[in-house]
Amino acid sequence: MEQYTFNKITKDSKIPYELLLLADETTEAINQYIFKCDIYLLYNGTENIAVMALYKNSSTELEIKNVAVIEKYRSKGIGSILINKAKGIAKENHYTILTVGTSDTGFQQIRFYEKNGFIKSGVLKDFFLKNYPTPIYENGLQMKDMVVLSHHLTE
Repeated sequence: MEQYTFNKITKDSKIPYELLLLADETTEAINQYIFKCDIYLLYNGTENIAVMALYKNSSTELEIKNVAVIEKYRSKGIGSILINKAKGIAKENHYTILTVGTSDTGFQQIRFYEKNGFIKSGVLKDFFLKNYPTPIYENGLQMKDMVVLSHHLTE
């Protein structure tokens, strides 16, 4: 089994856009949130294999703004490792809710989050229509609404 290292990057580190763009469509969209997030990298020696950006919505809620795994490491449990790390960070910092938003057309992502203990808790109508200048398609469907999923943390 491979050994992975998980670290928060420093504020003066280069932002790993190449990884973040695996989960978000444009650098402009990423720049709307990334400077207010804590960014974490998962790597195996020298190769960055995954990224996660966490944003403090309030004193009780931490949001996963971006989570991405490079293609050759997908379907190997890396995403679940990151979600568990996010849950641990949230608990350590006394948050009670961990949230994430994904497209209404992201059926695989929704199933992934539900498998990791999240439940659907809301919908942001027309999010992708209002926040992206050109239509975005996933699974052959235009992305319109953002599905919000929440995980309530217990001590």
